[in-house]
Amino acid sequence: MWDRLRKQVALEREQLHRLLDTSRPFMEQCASSPPNSAELFALAATLHSFYNGIENIFKRIAVDLDGGLADNEFWHRELLDSMARPSNYRPAILSGQMIERLDDYLAFRHFFRHRPQQASKTG
Repeated sequence: MWDRLRKQVALEREQLHRLLDTSRPFMEQCASSPPNSAELFALAATLHSFYNGIENIFKRIAVDLDGGLADNEFWHRELLDSMARPSNYRPAILSGQMIERLDDYLAFRHFFRHRPQQASKTG
């Protein structure tokens, strides 16, 4: 179990690094001048993908070590919070301070996935 989990987490981390490396020139370009709507959407999609990669790591830990994911509409929030608590098979993965930092990413993930379709067609 541990070896498989290590490999899965390593793969997710590799994909996160690839996302950041691939996106870095574009993000730097957008930082130097205000992005247009297409660039803004691409930045939002990158941010969404980044948090999903982090969440995938947490999901793997929850499934392999904690007995699975919550089965309710708040499972994303509960998954994040659970990473700050030790379980029977692992220590706490995140500090309270890191949870606070990731809260904004989780909120953005929710906004990005559930935004009104009208908002994606403007600009």
